[in-house]
Order: sequence, then C-alpha cells, then structure tokens
Amino acid sequence: MEKEGSNVKKILDGKKGLILGIANERSIAYGCGEVFHALGADLAITYLDEKSERFVKPLAEELECPIFMLCNVEIEGQLEAVFEKISQTWGRLDFVLHSIAYAPKEDLHARVTDCSKAGFLQAMATSCHSFIHTVRLAEPLMESGGSILTVTYFGSEKVVANYNIMGPVKAALESSVRYMAAELGPKMIRVNCLSPGPISTRASSGIDHFDALMERAASLAPEHHLVSIEDVGAFAAFLVSKGAKNITGGIHYVDGGYHIVA
Repeated sequence: MEKEGSNVKKILDGKKGLILGIANERSIAYGCGEVFHALGADLAITYLDEKSERFVKPLAEELECPIFMLCNVEIEGQLEAVFEKISQTWGRLDFVLHSIAYAPKEDLHARVTDCSKAGFLQAMATSCHSFIHTVRLAEPLMESGGSILTVTYFGSEKVVANYNIMGPVKAALESSVRYMAAELGPKMIRVNCLSPGPISTRASSGIDHFDALMERAASLAPEHHLVSIEDVGAFAAFLVSKGAKNITGGIHYVDGGYHIVA
C-alpha cells in the first residue's frame, strides 16, 4: 500500500493537452481540465473573447496552464495560432478536447424545418467543421500517436424536444468522429466522442425548457441522477490515457444509462 503523501506516478504525467471550449467553472471542458490537471497533464487552454477572458483566466491559473490564448474558431487564423504556439512551446501534443458548439438563437429555437441557411451553416461550421479543422492541425503534432475528443449529446440519435437544429449538427459531428478515427488509426491517433447526459452549463441555458429536460433525464435514467462535469472529466481522462489505447471511433455515454431507456 502506498502511504498518504507518497510520490505516486499519475496516469497523465508528462502528457501535453489542449482544451478548447471552457466558458466558466460550470463548463464540461473545465470539469475535464480539472481531472487532467489532477492526473499530471500540462494544459493549454483557450478563451473565446475579451468578455469570457475574465471568467476563464482564473481557471487557467488554477490549472497552472503555461499556454492561455484567445481562440474564436469562427475567426480565421486564431485556431492556427494556438497550434503554432503549442508547436513552439512543446513541440508535440498528446491529446485534445474540443467542446465547442453554437447555433444562432433564432435558429436554435425554431423548428428544424424553419432553420435558415445562414444559421444552419454557422452551426455546422462552429460545432462540427471546427472539430475537423482541429484534428487536421493536431495530426502533425501527434507523431507518436494521441487522443482527440469532442462532445455530443443524445439528441443526435433521437428527437429531443427543443434540441432542434443541434440534433442534425451533432449527428454530423459523430459521423465525422468515425471517419477520422478510421483515417488516423494507422498513426495511432484515436478519435472519440463523449456524450454526457444533460448538465447545466452556459451553452445548455440557450435550450428552451432545459430544466424539464434535466428532470426527465434524472427520472428515467437507471441510476436516477444527473451526471456532473467531474464525472465526464473522469471518463475523458481514461480516454486520453494509455489504458484506452485500443478505443477509437466511439460515442461514449456518460449519462447514468439514460440512453438505454425507451
């Protein structure tokens, strides 16, 4: 037995990881970052804009991040600048967590049938293509293999009230995960998707009647409770560890079993 306080090697010691999508301390990405950091990883973290910087900077300091940069994936060049900084600072990357999604409010609250072309394209570009772009930029930094994660939701598979246009967008994201996992598998780069149950975050606050969605999930899930950002973080840490070296292309549910209930 190791004594308390002894120097036990952590499963992510020496790993270098990038987290995209922390908005505040309630973000799924932050819950993952807490666990990554606790298990020994060095992290690069981005923030969306000047408004969000004041919320994210204290979290980056808490996680002792050597790289903290502005990154709006809708602005050309900003994501590339993040990867260039990582290349210059670390020369490699072991894992990435992409937790970015957006749809214009008027399209998110409308029927899929009524979604505007502009709203659909923006939602798809921000929520799905930005992940594809992230994987493309990460690939050269993962010469010894790596793990890349993104975040989806069950509304991609089944019709979930008020999830609307994000359902088709997340379905495209999940399909992209499978194709890129197949393409990058020979390089030992794993691509996986986390599918948490409903969690109260800034992003989820934009969905109509989200409180009712959480109540339903807690009521119907076999475990009868909601998951936390730390629960998602614990599984994300496993997926970026050596223990998951043969796991790729999957949609991994962290939802108390809600997805199995008819």
